[in-house]
Amino acid sequence: MFGTYRKEDVIILLKDITGLVQPQNTEERERLIQAGRHYSEMLPIEYEPSEKYMKAYYEALARFAKITAEAVAGVCDKIYSSKGDNITLVSLARAGTSIGVLIKRYLEKFYGIKPCHYTISIIRGRGIDKNAVNYILSRHKRESIQFVDGWIGKGAIQRELTSAMKDYPRVNDKLAVLSDPAYITDIYGTREDFLIASSCLNSTVSGLLSRTFYRKDIIGENDFHGAAFYSELASKDLTYQFIDAIEKEFLSSPLPPSKRGAYGNAPLLCGAVGAVNGEVSANNTGMEEVLKIAADFGIADINLIKPGIGEATRVLLRRMPRKLLVYSLNDYERLGHLYELAAEKGVEVEKYPLKNYLACGLIQSLADN
Repeated sequence: MFGTYRKEDVIILLKDITGLVQPQNTEERERLIQAGRHYSEMLPIEYEPSEKYMKAYYEALARFAKITAEAVAGVCDKIYSSKGDNITLVSLARAGTSIGVLIKRYLEKFYGIKPCHYTISIIRGRGIDKNAVNYILSRHKRESIQFVDGWIGKGAIQRELTSAMKDYPRVNDKLAVLSDPAYITDIYGTREDFLIASSCLNSTVSGLLSRTFYRKDIIGENDFHGAAFYSELASKDLTYQFIDAIEKEFLSSPLPPSKRGAYGNAPLLCGAVGAVNGEVSANNTGMEEVLKIAADFGIADINLIKPGIGEATRVLLRRMPRKLLVYSLNDYERLGHLYELAAEKGVEVEKYPLKNYLACGLIQSLADN
């Protein structure tokens, strides 16, 4: 175990690579990525949020804590309905880890079960950490495994997971997420695109761990995928401040949501995109919207399109943004932190008729420069 997560909350199946990899700045990494180097072979320099941005984070956390807790309740109900008491949570590091902790705590509090919770690495284009999966399967039944992440953007990680699980019969490949505006999974808290406050920050809401890393000179054949521990940021660690803020919103009733009828598929956000125009349906998937954006903006590589609030936030934090598309230019309640980040970084914000999402980040194509 390394990082600041507690052992009773999660077992971290990652190799500690602290000090073995020199972090690189955004422009350098972007050029290497677009030249063909895989993003998992590098680590970014951690973004140092401004005081104004941190204020936007705290406001977002206060505003969306209850909605996030409701989404946790909804997804837990679906997990329990599917698996009963025999549940092994496997969150995808790093965004899924804190969500996995919340799901574990909710299941313990309202369902009276104590699921084991592991966090492991999956990397787009590199696959899942098979050493970690094999470790878990040596200890738990395949049918008990439930993979967990925070949200789904356009579904790249779900597709990666589905491909990986072809080697593991009887392991359910469907992600459990709080938000699935792309209509990818059937284990979700809501279909609406809402702000999960942990997406606003990096390691400081993720146990001070980096994003996961895979490079063969550092990750051996029998190693877990890697992550670095930013212990120097200990004074800024908000991991449990985030987790506790959401947990405080859990209802005190011992009845599961399916019995009290509080959550499930009901809209969580009054005035969210799907609830307003009625155009979002299972026949209007996130990928269809991504392809339309690609056509409208002349983008050949859809990996440069990152739909959803969480993914758009990541673009502004870690990539070289070309533009931020938003459903509304004055929705400060839900998109205020994005407006703030875009202003800090000099990124154009454009109103666009999004249907599945409230925001979408476009990454610069350096080949065009």
